Amino acid sequence: MERQTLTLLDDPSAARLALSPIRREMLAIMDEPVSASGLAATLGQTRQKIGYHLKALEGAGLVAPAGERRRRGFTEKLYVSASGSLLIDPAIMRVPSEAEAKQDRHAAGYLISGAAGMARDVARMQTAAGEADKRLLTFTIEAEVGFERPSDMDRFAADLAEAVHALGKRYAPEGGGRRYRVFIGGHPAPGGGAPPRTGH
Repeated sequence: MERQTLTLLDDPSAARLALSPIRREMLAIMDEPVSASGLAATLGQTRQKIGYHLKALEGAGLVAPAGERRRRGFTEKLYVSASGSLLIDPAIMRVPSEAEAKQDRHAAGYLISGAAGMARDVARMQTAAGEADKRLLTFTIEAEVGFERPSDMDRFAADLAEAVHALGKRYAPEGGGRRYRVFIGGHPAPGGGAPPRTGH
């Protein structure tokens, strides 16, 4: 089994398996092949208990066999995490649906819904690209801005949307080429100071 850089957990049962405290600890130290006895020694657990959890993780596709080795006259099976990182589909946690959130584009629910959908879509496309031995090309833009009044944020969002639309036409005048979905959202910076004044 080829190791993925990222695995999307969109099955609630697989997500529950991965969220178990002991299984999270196991997955965190399984970047390199390790045996059940090695895991037991590292985590201070019995080999039988680790073997039980390994079987559950393997059944869910979260760990994979990684060969064998001889040790002290015995043959040990080795296992490795099947993925470098795990992403739990936010939909499992019941984020607001797009239809619900669209009632107010300024609502945090709309931002959460869009960000959750983006995370899910990108994770699935990255997995498909990896299986095809290709690279998924993405881009990210991060910046911090300040607004004196809530109305400034509205004008900024309108100006930004117009600018993005104009840039899209510059790079693909006929609307052709590989289509990209650009999702831009904003939220208060943690510890970012006073909120905008409410006056106009």
